[in-house]
Amino acid sequence: MKQERAARTRRVLVRAAAEELDRNGYEGTSLVRICRTAEVSMGALTFHFSTKSQVADEVQAQGRAATCGLVAQVVAAQGPALRSVMELTVGLAGLLDRDVTVRSAARLSRERPGEAADWGSAWLPVVRELLERAGRDGELQPATRPRTLEALVAYLMAGAEAHIRACADGTESALPDAGAQLEQIWQLFQQGAVPAR
Repeated sequence: MKQERAARTRRVLVRAAAEELDRNGYEGTSLVRICRTAEVSMGALTFHFSTKSQVADEVQAQGRAATCGLVAQVVAAQGPALRSVMELTVGLAGLLDRDVTVRSAARLSRERPGEAADWGSAWLPVVRELLERAGRDGELQPATRPRTLEALVAYLMAGAEAHIRACADGTESALPDAGAQLEQIWQLFQQGAVPAR
């Protein structure tokens, strides 16, 4: 019973920390705020995490794990490489939109470089491999460079995250969700970068 309660408290703390870190960033988040959001005592928090850095590391690890799960799922489908990149970006936008640990991991990777596993390292190397395969397999126009497309994907994901954050804080509301926008962007992309079949 105690182990179950401790595990439940840990989950609540990580969720609360993710919410606070997502909303306020690393510098703007305190252990007191995390306790308040989780509705647990400081003693309960420090039983599981002795520092803010430790709880942030755990949030990043969970966000990265969720991201790695999506990457594995897309890769396992063994679809055409370019299609897999498109599906991965739309899926990542969905994760950013609905999973606060993923959003926090993305933010913390920028705010705490080198402190924990970088969120982008969970998906960008796979995107690179898929785009190189797409080039080899003739899925791209001959003049289309995979490294340029890799940069495009990184920019698209940064834009998707910015859009999701703006919607969350109420500064944008009339636009469709980031995943739907990415699907439309990829449709436009295919009209000009993919050879006619």
